[in-house]
Amino acid sequence: MADNGEEKLIAVARHIAKTLGQNDNMADDILQIFSNFDGRFREKLGEKTGDESTLEQTLRSLDRQISRYVTADRPIWSDSADSSAFLDSVDELVALIRDWMPVAAEKPVASCLARAEDLLQQAMFRLEDEFKFLMERGGESFDLTRSGIESAGAGANTESDEDDDVFEDEDGEIEIPVANAISDYNIIIDALPSGTINDLHEIAKRMVAAGYGKECSHVYSSCRREFLEESMSRLGLQKLSIDEVHKMPWSDLEDNIERWIKAVNVALRILFPSECRLCDRVFFGFSSAADLSFMEVCRGSAIQLLNFADAVAIGSRAPERLFKVLDVFETMRELMPEFEAVFSDQYCLFLRNEAFTIWKRLGEAIRGIFMELENLIRRDPAKSAVPGGGLHPITRYVMNYLRAACRSRQTLEQVFEESILPPGGGDYRKADDRVLSSSLSVQMDWVMELLESNLEAKSKIYRDPALCSVFMMNNGRYIVQKVKDSELGSLLGEDWVRKHSAKVRQYHVNYQRSSWSKVLGVLKLDNSSLAPNAGSKALKEKLKLFNVQFEDNCRTQSAWVIFDEQLREELKILVLGNVLPAYRNFLGRLQSMPDIGKQADRHIKYSAEDVEARIGELFQGNGGSAGRRK
Repeated sequence: MADNGEEKLIAVARHIAKTLGQNDNMADDILQIFSNFDGRFREKLGEKTGDESTLEQTLRSLDRQISRYVTADRPIWSDSADSSAFLDSVDELVALIRDWMPVAAEKPVASCLARAEDLLQQAMFRLEDEFKFLMERGGESFDLTRSGIESAGAGANTESDEDDDVFEDEDGEIEIPVANAISDYNIIIDALPSGTINDLHEIAKRMVAAGYGKECSHVYSSCRREFLEESMSRLGLQKLSIDEVHKMPWSDLEDNIERWIKAVNVALRILFPSECRLCDRVFFGFSSAADLSFMEVCRGSAIQLLNFADAVAIGSRAPERLFKVLDVFETMRELMPEFEAVFSDQYCLFLRNEAFTIWKRLGEAIRGIFMELENLIRRDPAKSAVPGGGLHPITRYVMNYLRAACRSRQTLEQVFEESILPPGGGDYRKADDRVLSSSLSVQMDWVMELLESNLEAKSKIYRDPALCSVFMMNNGRYIVQKVKDSELGSLLGEDWVRKHSAKVRQYHVNYQRSSWSKVLGVLKLDNSSLAPNAGSKALKEKLKLFNVQFEDNCRTQSAWVIFDEQLREELKILVLGNVLPAYRNFLGRLQSMPDIGKQADRHIKYSAEDVEARIGELFQGNGGSAGRRK
């Protein structure tokens, strides 16, 4: 307590001296007068004067040592002895400033500390230059092609002969070999030599301790950002604005999506984790500086990757884009754990959130594409009839589209679970009297309903009811088969398949009724055809009428189309089973008439065999390209 009181007394005396004295010499004289009254002043003031002298001497010594390195025209870290000596001097300077900071208000000390701060700033500037030198030198010694970055992005094996990089064909054209795909991204790259990392850490430790952490982080980020951007460029990823992506031809965009998928996988699974590891090593013990540096290094490349995905998400909703948008969505979904792990700190929170938002936006795009598919079906006009009642292009397009889409069933189920109400609202699990398994089932059922309505409208173009039935039979059969042979069957359910198979059978019946009922009516024998004279005349008239109607049916229907071979044979058998027995019965009755008898052959144009042969020639038309099954 006595020492503390003496210190306060000395401090008060010094304050009085400085207040009364007009300059340093007067203040010293006043302090000298105080010392004549109390020996303690003489002792303490003497100690203080000695300490200030020591500060001055130490600062001069450090100035000489540090200035020698600061003004050197060669890198300090080109010699390990020089770098160690320089760091030691910096450590002494930082410690000197820290120790004297409590009495920085005193004028002699303040002057020395100002010089010390200036010297420290010069030392920090030189350390910054040395840090950059080490980063650039380390990057030059690191072979990007041997690191596996390019090979991982291209799907290549990292072991390759340099002579295999490019070669010329017989015409002298340069060809680039295509590498085999890989699936293992479990690679961490040490992009700088271990010794360089240790040196960088020692510099970073001094700069952070001296309050120059942001400057150190900035230099680090600038150098590593260039490396990362070069790596992304070598993966084939172009810097494209959202507007440029939207204006890009679809074929070019497809290629860019493929390159993006490779690049984002390499970035999230190799490049970014490697950069995170490097930051942690260089800034070990300074987590805030490490996190800030990592964010600054990766932000540009991460935003470039996310902007491309966002451009795809908010771009055209044309149905043909579904499958590439699904690829981007699935890639983002698979990489969400990597986004969470790599960008886990506070500085990268916005990147993590943006990735999640864009992933959800891609889901919205997929739902929007299905809405556009619905609009396409609704708007497809019923202008001209498909020749021969064949398969309509809209049927083939929609069914093959849905079959292909169902290969990504798991993804689509995830997407549509967020939009579970069918148009008009209601219970999403019910359609008609059936219970559907998921919201995707509802979506598929709705598309099928739109397609069926569209086809029914198109069938009304045909003036011949029989041809209308053939058209619906063809398209209905195609739809049912496509459903049964794909994931659509399990989505729509067995009840749906049974219901629509029954509809196809009804079209059989409608065709038979509207096409051959008149022919069968002519062959029907009634009481008037049983009388000997009047009956023979009536039979001959019926025979003439049959010949005309049968000829007309065969000539017309030989150009009609039944795309499915089994269905075609079923229809022929159905027609034969109804027409041939009735015709044979009719001929038998005709030949039994007394006034016709053996002369019946003169009236008979078609034998039973001829009828069978002509029916066998039905449905031979190709119906144009629309009638061919695919």
